[in-house]
Amino acid sequence: MLEAEGRDAGAFLQAQLMNDVSQLGVGDWQWNGWLSPKGRVIALTLLLRRGEQLYWLVLPDYPATRLADDLRRFQFRSKLSLRARDDLFLQPGEDQTGAETGHGALARIRLGGHPSRVLDISAVPPATGDRDSIASWRLADLAHGLPRLPESAVALHTPQMLGLDRLHAFSVKKGCYPGQEIVARTHFLGQAKRGLRRLVGNEPIAPGSGVLDAGHRIGDILCSASVGDRHEALAVLPLDLQATRLAGEQGQALTLTDFAHGMHR
Repeated sequence: MLEAEGRDAGAFLQAQLMNDVSQLGVGDWQWNGWLSPKGRVIALTLLLRRGEQLYWLVLPDYPATRLADDLRRFQFRSKLSLRARDDLFLQPGEDQTGAETGHGALARIRLGGHPSRVLDISAVPPATGDRDSIASWRLADLAHGLPRLPESAVALHTPQMLGLDRLHAFSVKKGCYPGQEIVARTHFLGQAKRGLRRLVGNEPIAPGSGVLDAGHRIGDILCSASVGDRHEALAVLPLDLQATRLAGEQGQALTLTDFAHGMHR
């Protein structure tokens, strides 16, 4: 997690990130991200406003220390500090009714969705969990259309190609930010030809492997997760794709399915 704190923290994040930070009140959160000048997603983040001058950026994949170094190049005279918070930990909330949890949550984020999920930020390291619990959480992320970006996918896709409009993760109305012109042009001119699709397989699906339609490679698996005999993945595929039955390059049967609803502020 990355912390941004200081008099200019809000204005700095507003100028650098792709969503409208000015809309956040204290205690509010939003999906957000940082783009390349070409409008490609470098890092996805869940941005939480902790105080008048304090923000936490929860980074599912991108290293916090790396993003801090990236952003400092644009800090100039802005009055804020950027630091990785390795002393804070994420874990699923134990009680979704609003009561405090046993691990002393400093902040609780209600992700919504069906079923609703809770993410706690705590100073207490999580107990060693089983792999199925971690994979189940990731499966829910994928089902709701939250893409996970491996290093190989950094700065390759626009927000529209990753379906981030579903998560209300970017703005086309606020002022300038890196990549804003390309994001706005794609939005208003409807130029996106590929987008994020959810796939269910009969076997595990490897990230980076190909998606085939009638033997022709039409895209690649972006991320995937498996629990027991449940195997899901997200892939960037043609938006005009007609087939619902596809195949993985290892021979898996893949079926297009709809996203779950509601995992946004």
